[in-house]
Amino acid sequence: MKKLALLFVVLFSLSISAQTTYIHCGQVFDSASGKIKKELTLIIEGNKIDQVVKGYAQPVQGATVIDLKSKTVYPGFIDMHVHIESESNPSKYLDKYRLNEADIAFDAAVFARRTLMAGFTTVRDLGGTGVNIALRNAIESGKLKGPRVFTAGKTLSSTGGHGDPTNGNKAVIQGDPGPKEGVVNSPADARKAVRQRYKNGADWIKITATGGVLSVAKSGENPQFTAAEIMAITSTAKDYGMQVAAHAHGDEGMFRAVQNGVKTIEHGTLISKRTMQLMKDKNAYLVPTISAGKFVAEKAKIPGYFPPVIVPKAIKIGAQIQQTFANAYAMGVPIAFGTDSGVSYHGDNAKEFGFMVEVGMPAHEAIQAATIVNAKVLERENELGQIAPGFFADIVASEANALNDIHTLENITFVMKNGEVVKQ
Repeated sequence: MKKLALLFVVLFSLSISAQTTYIHCGQVFDSASGKIKKELTLIIEGNKIDQVVKGYAQPVQGATVIDLKSKTVYPGFIDMHVHIESESNPSKYLDKYRLNEADIAFDAAVFARRTLMAGFTTVRDLGGTGVNIALRNAIESGKLKGPRVFTAGKTLSSTGGHGDPTNGNKAVIQGDPGPKEGVVNSPADARKAVRQRYKNGADWIKITATGGVLSVAKSGENPQFTAAEIMAITSTAKDYGMQVAAHAHGDEGMFRAVQNGVKTIEHGTLISKRTMQLMKDKNAYLVPTISAGKFVAEKAKIPGYFPPVIVPKAIKIGAQIQQTFANAYAMGVPIAFGTDSGVSYHGDNAKEFGFMVEVGMPAHEAIQAATIVNAKVLERENELGQIAPGFFADIVASEANALNDIHTLENITFVMKNGEVVKQ
């Protein structure tokens, strides 16, 4: 009987150690302090970090050992603004008439994998056709490799506004889309649209508080929601356990958004000191998306890349976003990391770090923005954004120390998500 019990203990121990991974790390970025810690062992049990031990701990029998002694290790990065369903190309404005949902889904799977391989283990998707919700579910169930996705489903717009899905259509097929399609023209519409997003399975709500660069419409700046409509959106979202992100380039639209409960401002190009102060007072975050600004300003110089109505907007707005970020950071506006990948290329997300550092943000703060800060904005600060016991085992590594060379993050050589190695 004693031998049988001993055998059971041995088999039980082996089953536990089979799920155990030891990662020997030469350097680890501690996102809580913003500092590098040297020679640590991360002990992973299943999909969580169980222990962080000083030195290179001797593994238990049967455990997997990963040698990252020559690397610098970070928590998996979080991008707070992507569009995982699509990617910029000269035919994009024809794609909505050409591509079926199945085509979009296959593209999205490619973009999701590319994002994960770049070291971004979590993303917030801020608008697509609804395929983004199915993609999130497929990744969660293990059918696809990709980042953990928090998604807004379909963006909320006003009629003719940035995000109206019928902009640019000929009159006979424009129709009159409403809340189900994400088009809002009253507080009642706003409440119904939020509830529809909840019904569809969205995690966040995204609104277009102003005109946009890439919509087939004249203005990229004008306010496109009333204060009453925004309040109806944010209050309803709160009832359903969701927060609201607002695309905004013009100042009046973003001021209304922050004043009425929006949590994050995307882009923020023409932000005033008045609105920056309000963001500080309300603890609202700016998601700069410098990558997208630079990308559209560059592509606007290529004849035919964008429809003619977009070109002057891209040249005016795109070129200003990096300086906007610099001004907001200097004033102390809370900053969350986001790229708008999909406007720029998926997999190039880490270029944003360099753009942030280039105009004054220290490297450690840029990395914190993409880890501990974004986890807080997502209300997952006890699960994501840190290498610490109890957190998801989302771990990435680069060859060099990013505090000395931020561009090393553009070449991530190791990725673990949920305790599973997906790139080594």
